[in-house]
Amino acid sequence: GRCLTCSVRLCRFCCRAHRRQKKTASHAVTELENTKDCSQAGKPLLCPSHPTEELRLFCEQCDQPVCRDCILGRHRQHPCDFTSNVIHRHGDTLRELLKNSQQHMDTLEDVLSQVDDMGRAVRSRAEAVATEICQFARGYVKAIEEHRDRLLKQLEDLKVQRENLLHLQKAQLQQLLLDMRTGVEFTEHLLMSGSDVEILITKGVVSSRLTKLNSVAYSTHPSVDDRIQFSPHERAGQCCGYEVFGAILNKVVDPARCTLHGEDLHSARQNQLSGFTLLCKDTTGERMGRGGEAVRVTITHKDKRDCVLKPTVCDNGDGTYCISYSPEEPGLYAVCVCVKGQHVQGSPFTLMVKHKFREHQGVFHCCTFCSSGGQKAARCACGGTMPGGYQGCGHGHKGHPGCHHWSCCGQVKESSECLCVPPSDTSQRSLLRTVAL
Repeated sequence: GRCLTCSVRLCRFCCRAHRRQKKTASHAVTELENTKDCSQAGKPLLCPSHPTEELRLFCEQCDQPVCRDCILGRHRQHPCDFTSNVIHRHGDTLRELLKNSQQHMDTLEDVLSQVDDMGRAVRSRAEAVATEICQFARGYVKAIEEHRDRLLKQLEDLKVQRENLLHLQKAQLQQLLLDMRTGVEFTEHLLMSGSDVEILITKGVVSSRLTKLNSVAYSTHPSVDDRIQFSPHERAGQCCGYEVFGAILNKVVDPARCTLHGEDLHSARQNQLSGFTLLCKDTTGERMGRGGEAVRVTITHKDKRDCVLKPTVCDNGDGTYCISYSPEEPGLYAVCVCVKGQHVQGSPFTLMVKHKFREHQGVFHCCTFCSSGGQKAARCACGGTMPGGYQGCGHGHKGHPGCHHWSCCGQVKESSECLCVPPSDTSQRSLLRTVAL
C-alpha cells in the first residue's frame, strides 16, 4: 500500500498500523495489488547524498541502498550489488519475519478478544454481586429495624409493668396513710376533747383500730427499681434470617438467691480434679441466663493457713459458673463463694479432702480355692476357710461372702476403694497375702 499523505510505501502490517494509530488514522492509504505496481508507483527514489542519482545498488556491509556515486565514494571497498539481485534474499527474510509477526498478530487479536470478553464478564459479575449486596443490605436493615421495634416494644412493656407496680404500691400506701391519719386525728381529738368516761368507753375500739393499722406490713422501699440497661454486644438470636445483637437487661443478680450444685461440693480426693457449679439468679429467683458477673472463690485449709487452693472459675455465659480445683493436701477446707462481694446461698461451707484413692492389691475372685488352683495355704481377707486344711474361703462354706470379692480387703464391689492398710506385722501380712492367678 501507499500513504498519499506521507508519500511512503507500506507493507500490509504497516497499513494496518497506519490506520490504527491515532496520528495517522485520517491519512489516505491506497492498496496496491502486486509488487510490480508497487515498484512503479510514485517517483524513483533518489540518493539523499547525491540528489541526481537514483538508488539502484545495495551495500551489503552497510545494509542500505546506495547510488553509483556512493560506490565511488565511502562505499568503495564494500560489497555491493544491484537491488534486483538481492531483493529476493532480503525479501524472503522479511517475508519470514512478516509471517511470524502475522502469527503474533493473530494471537494478540485472540487475546484481545478474550480480554474484552473477560472485561464484559467482570462487569456483568460485578453488577450481579452489587445486586446481591444491595439485597443483603436491605434485608439486614429491615432485620435491624424490626429488632429495634421489638426492643422498643419490650422496653415499653417493661416500663408499663413497673409503673403499674409502682401505682399499685402507691395506692396501697396512700390508703394506709389515710387510714392512719384518720385514726391518729380521731385519737388525738379524743384525748384532747373527750371526757374521762368517753375515753374509757372508746378506748377498746380505738386501740384495736390503731393496733391493726400498726400491724399492717408494708415495704419501706419502692417495689421495683430502675435497673434497665441496654447491652449492644449481647446476642439476640435471629431476625429475618440475620443474626442480630443488642438486648435489654433488666435482671440483677441476687447473691442470696444464687445456689451451688455438684457431687464434689463437700468432698474431694487428693490430687484429683474436682469441682462444683454456681447458678446465679436474679431478685425474683429466676435464672440470670447470661454471664459476666464478678465471681470470687477462696479455698483455704483449716489447719494449714498457708495451704490455699487456686480454683479456676469458668463463665459458661448462661448464668452458670464452673469452679474446678485440685487439692494437694488432704484435710478440712473452708470454701467461700462470693458474687459482687457477697456470699451466695450456702457459703461459706466446709470441704473434706480425702487421701488419694487406694487401688486394690489383690484379685477380684469368687474364692481362694478356685483362684489359687486348689492351694491349701492360700488365704483371703474375707476370713473364710474350708474344711480339710484349706486356710482360704470356698464355695458355700462358712465365712464366704456369697459373691465375688477382693482378696486383699474382702470388699464385694469391684470398683470400690481398697480398705486394706499395709500392716507392719509379718504374721498379719501372711494372713492377708494376695493370691496370684
